[in-house]
Amino acid sequence: MGTFSIWHWLIVLLVVVLIFGTKKLKNIGSDLGGAVKGFKDGMKSGSEGAETGADRPAGPPPQVGTQAKSPDTVDVEARTKS
Repeated sequence: MGTFSIWHWLIVLLVVVLIFGTKKLKNIGSDLGGAVKGFKDGMKSGSEGAETGADRPAGPPPQVGTQAKSPDTVDVEARTKS
């Protein structure tokens, strides 16, 4: 009673296909595969960069065109509601 048989899984699969459709499931699968591939590539390039260590800057990059502000200052632009 605690385990599901193959028939339970087939019924669940049929309901999922009926709800989402095959095209949507195919798009979700390809998006998920691309995300996993991108994650693996990022992990590879991250581990290669960590080995050299000289390529990384010591701190965050400087911001162009800003004056020195305290770290607690938040720079935003206010807009009027029309």
